[in-house]
Amino acid sequence: MKRPSILSTGGCDRVATPMPPTTGCFSAMSSIPRIPPHRLDPIVKAYDVRGTVPDQLDADICHSFGAAFANFVDSEAVVVGRDMRPDGVEFSRAFADGAMSQGVDVVDIGLASTDMLYFASGHLDLPGAMFTASHNPAGYNGIKLCGPAAKPIGAETGLLEIKAAVISGMGVTGGGSRRQVELLDDFVQHVHSFIDTSSLRPLKVVADTANGMGGYVAPAAFAALPIEVEILYPELDGTFPNHPADPIQPENLRDLQARVLETGADIGLAFDGDADRVFLVDEKARPVSGSLTTALVAKAMLARTGSGPIIHNLICSRSTAEVITENGGEPVRTKVGHSFIKAIMAETGAAFGGEHSGHYYFRDNWRADSGLIATMIVLEQLSASEGTLSDLIAPLDRYVASGELNTKVDDAHVVIDRVAEAYSDHPQDRLDGLTVEMGDWWFNLRPSNTEPLLRLNLEAPTKAEVDTHVDEVRSHF
Repeated sequence: MKRPSILSTGGCDRVATPMPPTTGCFSAMSSIPRIPPHRLDPIVKAYDVRGTVPDQLDADICHSFGAAFANFVDSEAVVVGRDMRPDGVEFSRAFADGAMSQGVDVVDIGLASTDMLYFASGHLDLPGAMFTASHNPAGYNGIKLCGPAAKPIGAETGLLEIKAAVISGMGVTGGGSRRQVELLDDFVQHVHSFIDTSSLRPLKVVADTANGMGGYVAPAAFAALPIEVEILYPELDGTFPNHPADPIQPENLRDLQARVLETGADIGLAFDGDADRVFLVDEKARPVSGSLTTALVAKAMLARTGSGPIIHNLICSRSTAEVITENGGEPVRTKVGHSFIKAIMAETGAAFGGEHSGHYYFRDNWRADSGLIATMIVLEQLSASEGTLSDLIAPLDRYVASGELNTKVDDAHVVIDRVAEAYSDHPQDRLDGLTVEMGDWWFNLRPSNTEPLLRLNLEAPTKAEVDTHVDEVRSHF
């Protein structure tokens, strides 16, 4: 039986409209063609599907993934969204056609940030597919998949099964329909539910959305707030004509930093391409690391929820765990990656989890990450402090980090074993790569999942000590 209520949840029935009937070669197929493994191996990653267009990813592959996903989730309907990349319309429609070929209905939310797609999945209790390549440059696209209530689907939780079905091919049963649903207002209301909007004081904010989906969701989120907002590069343009939508790279923060100083803004916000991540710049135009933002948001969440576990990944600053403990929380250390964070959050009931890479996860957001929710909590904290963002961050900023340093190596695991032997007299673990505790400094070495790279993160009390220890560790490569 079809679910009669999926388009009436939260008032969605007032905007649900039928889509034009599917036309073209996909609807006429009697079977879904097989896609050979050599075409899928380069694009099926640990957490999503991602590749260059059209040589690696095209509409045929998206169509097959839609059919395979529909069979895997065994749901009456799936929700589909897309970012602003030029081929998103074609790819998301092909995916929807594939799902409908299996008798599954499609709820099309159109343009969306990834955290808005997760909201839709949770709000409607449906599996979801988001067409985005996140921070990757122009020429890429991809698919992020989730189960109902934004449950992650990655290599260890179904993505490889979906890939196998795409390789095998599928029959066509047909009968699915597509409806378009507008959820932006509902999403904004959900984002605002994490704070007391009446507590916000007038603040001047500059947000660099880098022609990404932040330019769609951020203006809507700020519209009803007592905040003066200037959006840099708000035009949705998947060719990224101004700079890449990858705020973890310092060069992509320069325009934001300059504008914060020019306007005397209280805070700068830098969103990535699909706007599920956010990085902060203080009023002096200094970047705030994801570790310190995690500590700040953790402190706020503990004040609201009381003592309990808070999740952080193992490359977060040592100060993150210290701040969690000082505010009555229990720091829980995990591997890098959203699937690990979400799984541990589910096991522990943690209210919040954060990653150094700018992903912030909330229990009351179906344990999914959201740059906008994190932004709102930071603005609430800044309003309550009556001081500057640099004042708010200063007590949390206790160490100096190397940043993630990548080195090409022939065999990352051999190098890791060699480094482990060199530091065998010191406490170490293999939770994710190799982490070694050296007293007042520490480091982690992890192999890349996709490239012959070894990633080094190191933290020490001073910049000089960081430089010395980085050279020391690398001498064993």
